[in-house]
Amino acid sequence: MYLLQPPLVRELDVFSTMPDALRRPERSDWADANRGGTVTDSFLEGPVFDGADNLYVSDIPWGRIFRIDPQGAWSLVAEYDGEPNGLKFMDAGTLLITDYKNGLMRLDVATGQVSPYLQRRNSERFKGVNDLVFDADGNLYFTDQGQSGLHDPSGRLYRLRPNGQLDLVLHNVPSPNGVALSPDGRVLYLAVTRGNCVWRVPLLPDGSVAKVSQFFTSYGPSGPDGLAVDAQGRLLVANPGLGVVWVLNARAEPEQVLRGMPGSSTTNLAFGGEGRRTLFVTDSTHGRILHATMDAAGLPLHRLAQR
Repeated sequence: MYLLQPPLVRELDVFSTMPDALRRPERSDWADANRGGTVTDSFLEGPVFDGADNLYVSDIPWGRIFRIDPQGAWSLVAEYDGEPNGLKFMDAGTLLITDYKNGLMRLDVATGQVSPYLQRRNSERFKGVNDLVFDADGNLYFTDQGQSGLHDPSGRLYRLRPNGQLDLVLHNVPSPNGVALSPDGRVLYLAVTRGNCVWRVPLLPDGSVAKVSQFFTSYGPSGPDGLAVDAQGRLLVANPGLGVVWVLNARAEPEQVLRGMPGSSTTNLAFGGEGRRTLFVTDSTHGRILHATMDAAGLPLHRLAQR
């Protein structure tokens, strides 16, 4: 990678760490399949903020959703038979969950009740859904990653319209993961983890896509995961294999590199705090939330109820 201007390298600090009482140092089916049988006491993903600046995160192997208050205190919101990953608010009190085991699930954050939202497509189970984002019109884009990769480039990107119509947007992705939208909603960015890159997906007025391209290419053992976009239109890319977050300009040039502590697995990210100017990052394998103050606010996230 040749850069005209070297990026600014900054350090991520610890915001909060999962209390020992909430950790489960046991084997799980998820860790047996995805972490080579390593005992995994938690694996954090899906950070998203509510209107009171509480941060919600998922714990994949143990089917748990946690709330972390602005002071960093943890509380359990829900625990169920699932493998939750991405989280987005549908409305002020309802989270939509991409659940690898069950499809799309809905969580009432006040009661902790989890219920099905969309578990199958034409009576067929999904490969294993991963992440999601709403656009300004209430369309939901979500990835169906499963165990796809360069050996099996059959991961999928779906769009679920507010009227219930489900569109298959892409079906040839080697491990589709995080999704984010440009400020004008005309471009979708798609993390392709096993391809170690981010795709740029133009969204055309008729609902189709064309000239999908590779926007950014990373390196290392595990490629891009969670994505976010700031008010300047820069794309932020969590890269767990490197333990960093890339801050990319419109030319996909890294302007900043946010670096976690040695051994960090920076899987996903969300903007929060005053004016949405703090970036919060899940360090999944250590059960930590990292953060850094940014020079631009994050874009507000759309919800299903917004029109």
